[in-house]
Amino acid sequence: MQKEKVTIVFTVLVDVIGFGIVIPILPFYVTSFGASPLTVTLLFSSFAFFAFLSSPFLGALSDKIGRRPVLLVSIASTSLGWFVFAAATSIPMLFLGRIIDGAAAGNFTVAQSCLVDISKDEKDRAGNLGLIGAAFGVGFMVGPLLGGVLSTVSHSFPFLVAGFLSATNTILAFFLLPETHRDRNPLMPLSVNPLAPLKRAALNVELRPFFIAWILFGLSFMASQSVFALYAEAAFGFTSFTTGLLFTGMGIVTVLNQAFLLRRFWLRRFREDQLEFLMEVVLTLGLACMALRSLPLFSAAIILLASSQSILRVVITSRVAGLAPPPMKGEVLGIMTSLMAASMVIAPIIAGVLFELNISLPFVFGVLLMAFSIRLGERIRKRGRSEQG
Repeated sequence: MQKEKVTIVFTVLVDVIGFGIVIPILPFYVTSFGASPLTVTLLFSSFAFFAFLSSPFLGALSDKIGRRPVLLVSIASTSLGWFVFAAATSIPMLFLGRIIDGAAAGNFTVAQSCLVDISKDEKDRAGNLGLIGAAFGVGFMVGPLLGGVLSTVSHSFPFLVAGFLSATNTILAFFLLPETHRDRNPLMPLSVNPLAPLKRAALNVELRPFFIAWILFGLSFMASQSVFALYAEAAFGFTSFTTGLLFTGMGIVTVLNQAFLLRRFWLRRFREDQLEFLMEVVLTLGLACMALRSLPLFSAAIILLASSQSILRVVITSRVAGLAPPPMKGEVLGIMTSLMAASMVIAPIIAGVLFELNISLPFVFGVLLMAFSIRLGERIRKRGRSEQG
């Protein structure tokens, strides 16, 4: 594996471990300020909302001035955000910490762009993006465990460690991370309007179907994940410990698919468009099995969901990156991150309302969205075949 690839993946891994450290501790830390459960969820949403606004701009900025400076500033802002969060003396300071991090949340987008820059072909690009996903999976397995240990010191200590980890990551990236974007256009206009890239995305006839498929996938998967623990408890009486083990198992399946099977099995047997269709069908089947409240089907659904989302996430991103013009790849990947952030804001709200009506409805909602996405993809494939004929 070339030096650039190792450095980029390591940068993402350290960043995700830092985020994973604070996940299990954040609700306990926030409620120590007297915050309500609604305030806790608003803190998560505040980060996602500002990431939604900033990601396309930061991606476009990396197209203009290069990946390296944007990624360095983004990692440094993460460090600053965690330090502010750890030092908070009031709830507004907690929000300030999450807003600082969200407003410069270009880590993931720019890292993806770096790997796209150094990819040789379609399969290499998908494999490289899979490594980013695998780094996320490992980080989310290691981080929470480390966070639980650190929380025995104090509830604020994990956030300090996350801040120092990001600061160290910034220093290492400064010395080791190369610039990968060779087709920069310094004269390219850059709008300060955060919604301008999203408007361009909506008007892009070639990429628009993929953006629609991406947000349908995001809404369906995030809706199911946001109520997963509640559903497991209500339907099968699972404890938080059992649910935690299930999440760990899903993480292992994700890493296995993205780090090994994607390049060595899936991409050798299927083209990207075929793999996208197959995984949309598998995800739909997994959501349907989840909704039926059968323990054997629930167990199968966990494997189906973990496998399909891990592959689908990479394949759609890779296809969009491949179709985007070289001077705009960063902006386009930023739009993908922005749309997923929007899903993280919207989907839990919808899922919560549906769950109160019937605990299976969030999964039925996901099935309907994915069925629409499959139909949309089929229309695109038919149109492509007719144009070729």
